[in-house]
Amino acid sequence: MSDISARGFYLRPSAAGHHRVSYLELFFDLVFVFAITQLSHHLLHALTPLGLIETLVLFVAVWWAWIDTTWVTNWLDPEKKPVRLMLLALMLVGLVLSAALPQAFHERGLIFACAYAAFQIGRSAFTLWAVKRHDPAQGQNFKRILSWHVLIGALWIAGGLAHEGARLAIWGFAVVIETLAPSTGFYVPGLGGTKAADWKVEGGHFSERAALFIIIALGESILLTGATFSDSTWTQSHAAAFLVAFVGTVAMWWIYFDTGSERASSHFSHAAQTGHLARAAYTYVHPLIVCGIIGCAVSDELILAHPEGETHVATAAAILGGPALYVLGNGLFKFPLLSRFPLSHIVGLALLAGLIPFAPSLSPLGLAAAATGALIVTAAWEQIAIGRMARES
Repeated sequence: MSDISARGFYLRPSAAGHHRVSYLELFFDLVFVFAITQLSHHLLHALTPLGLIETLVLFVAVWWAWIDTTWVTNWLDPEKKPVRLMLLALMLVGLVLSAALPQAFHERGLIFACAYAAFQIGRSAFTLWAVKRHDPAQGQNFKRILSWHVLIGALWIAGGLAHEGARLAIWGFAVVIETLAPSTGFYVPGLGGTKAADWKVEGGHFSERAALFIIIALGESILLTGATFSDSTWTQSHAAAFLVAFVGTVAMWWIYFDTGSERASSHFSHAAQTGHLARAAYTYVHPLIVCGIIGCAVSDELILAHPEGETHVATAAAILGGPALYVLGNGLFKFPLLSRFPLSHIVGLALLAGLIPFAPSLSPLGLAAAATGALIVTAAWEQIAIGRMARES
């Protein structure tokens, strides 16, 4: 793929410096943070294996809608009027998509499917129109992408027309195809495929978009924690649950932002193959981090509602699974920086796993406090290790 051109709707070339994230992009992201909130509520009210699978299928769709748009706005300039109008139109469709999420496997399945297909196909068609005159190679690539999205969109609509059991199977197949598509280079017979190394990405902009999405998602968790606590009975146990939820969110911020985000952004910006890193670290690894945030949000609501009493299996899974996914995702995200999985994150995962046998004997609040302790140990261990490395270098 040729270098980014300053013509037409393109952003400035990478040589011109970092492309700051625009206010419109942040405005656009709010729709998807709303979608994440909807997914956490969906899982909270269907905390069963089936509910988990349904939430995961819907999350993958939401993730691809957001990350695909992030790739596009790494090239197209949101300050140009046609691009701005495209993003605003996508916001409207995305809001319909998000509003339909809780009933996507029931009466609003077809609405969700049509909104999702329109979102993906519409954005890809617009991008093809915007780039083909200025960059034939990228135009060819978006022909491939559009072909894939037409196929996947048809599957989503077919699932929306099917009854609930078949719907899950069809939509599950659709998200598998969509997840595999980038790894094939969006291969299309007759058009070939594209190597990740050929994608030219402005690393600073891409990493900033991801970091801002994470901070907004964590901020939404803070708002939900505050709102839930406000509506609850203010007993000592509820106050303790509120404190544990808040400290847990702070620990999550610490793990991602204090020791990882800036270093990753610097590494990404100076990497030789930014397209490969964007696909591996941000497109495929960051969903684990966001899933961890969803799991922790569900956990926070559970402990605020019922801090004392028996810890059921589903509650324990949310309390331990959310932090585990978050630590795992962050460890994989930081892997390219260290050429290994961070020892601090291995320790954090081991601590969380070690809590499993004790879950039945602990209250939800006690188990959540222990899980938050594991997050704090992970963050502190990593910070101490980085400080030691800095002194030795």
